Amino acid sequence: MNIYEMNVWDKLKTAAKPIVLYGMGNGADKILDIFAEKGIACAGIFASDDFVRGQSFRGMPVKKYSEIKAQLEDFVIVVAFATSRPEMLARIFELAKAHTVLAPDVPVAGITRFSKAFYELHREDFEKVYDLLIDKASKDCYERIINFKIGGDIELLKPFFEKEKVYRELLQLQGERIVDLGAYDGDTVREFIAADPGYQSIIALEPDPKNYKKLERNCAGLRDVQTFNLGAWDKEATARFGAEASRNSTVGVKGVEVKLTSVDALLKEPITLLKMDIEGSEAKAIAGAKQTLQAYLPKLYICAYHRSEDLFALPLQIHELCPAYRFYFCHHPYIPAWESNFYGVASSQAT
Repeated sequence: MNIYEMNVWDKLKTAAKPIVLYGMGNGADKILDIFAEKGIACAGIFASDDFVRGQSFRGMPVKKYSEIKAQLEDFVIVVAFATSRPEMLARIFELAKAHTVLAPDVPVAGITRFSKAFYELHREDFEKVYDLLIDKASKDCYERIINFKIGGDIELLKPFFEKEKVYRELLQLQGERIVDLGAYDGDTVREFIAADPGYQSIIALEPDPKNYKKLERNCAGLRDVQTFNLGAWDKEATARFGAEASRNSTVGVKGVEVKLTSVDALLKEPITLLKMDIEGSEAKAIAGAKQTLQAYLPKLYICAYHRSEDLFALPLQIHELCPAYRFYFCHHPYIPAWESNFYGVASSQAT
């Protein structure tokens, strides 16, 4: 692999132009904390015009882009939020025509930051995963996403790979028996049904109580769809759950108590597709699906962006359990590198 990017924090530390944040919220908090740690100055914060209402963030007034431009003229933009909305992606790439735009990778779960030193520490594991990738497009994408996570250059996120193409060309959905871990409000259930109208069954798990109510409501009346207010783990257990009624709700030390189960304990019959988007608990869920993976070799849809180590640890964990698995790797429309996923197929299924 060609890993060439300079660490994003070093780029910002040595930038000759003022640095401004685009966006507020949890991502901006994390980035400003790292700025303080590394002695990186923030010259201002701006938000989309519709969100600017005279507020401040971390003691700085939140301005419109036009106001920042009038004040500073030229500057480096640091994207401090995550988005998949087409109009927002277009806006960010339009800004990149006039400015240097960087999107630092801050982990959704865990505390380990992605960096060139992190890559070098785990180079052997990254190269093992690279060798498990099925096609050149996956290898190219994997290399680009690693470089993006190091350097934050948003151009490395392109080209995007549409999810519908995954279902049609890579996983080739046809009459599947599906388990959806981290079903949120049923968005991927709807995707699966649209891609595979002849599906046999769908089992959808969502631990966040508020999200689960939406999931239950949205799946009511759907053919052969079962929903469970459960989290995925390596065994049956209970845990505190940081219920946020969002995609980012996670198992933790605070929040409501929820029941957890393993895939192996839950299933009563074979499945053909297993999806995991569970905010950093994927490794636990994979361990709890050992018997299912070995017995049925289902197609896999595994999110790989919650923890820095997910990019190598998850596929290697799966391959160790079942050496027949090989993987596609795709990044879907998103800034930063959220929705970077592995799609696993047994070697006899790979095309």
